[in-house]
Amino acid sequence: QVQLVESGGGLVQAGGSLRLSCAASGSIFTINTMGWYRQAPGKQREVVATITTTGGTTNYANSVKGRFTISRDNANNTMYLQMNSLKPEDTAVYYCAGRRLGTWTYWGQGTQVTVSS
Repeated sequence: QVQLVESGGGLVQAGGSLRLSCAASGSIFTINTMGWYRQAPGKQREVVATITTTGGTTNYANSVKGRFTISRDNANNTMYLQMNSLKPEDTAVYYCAGRRLGTWTYWGQGTQVTVSS
């Protein structure tokens, strides 16, 4: 079993920055990819960015390319999402997730990000 705990959300003005953290514990060796998802009110959950646990290959949603950066610290079992130039449309609950054997199996509880205009 894997536990994921997000932190770092909050309220920020448009153009500002936030950094989200995701602390992983448990059987993390079973995870081959980690990622950040978000869900805005009335919308489906969508992927924001992903990173492989070996090699560190990253992928980003088009809407956040050039503004968000995903990274990981394997020594401390922590993943980050640096969010710059935030826009009101980035407002959502952000979830940390872990993929095992092709399925997004593990999820955190979510952290709220609110961007005011």
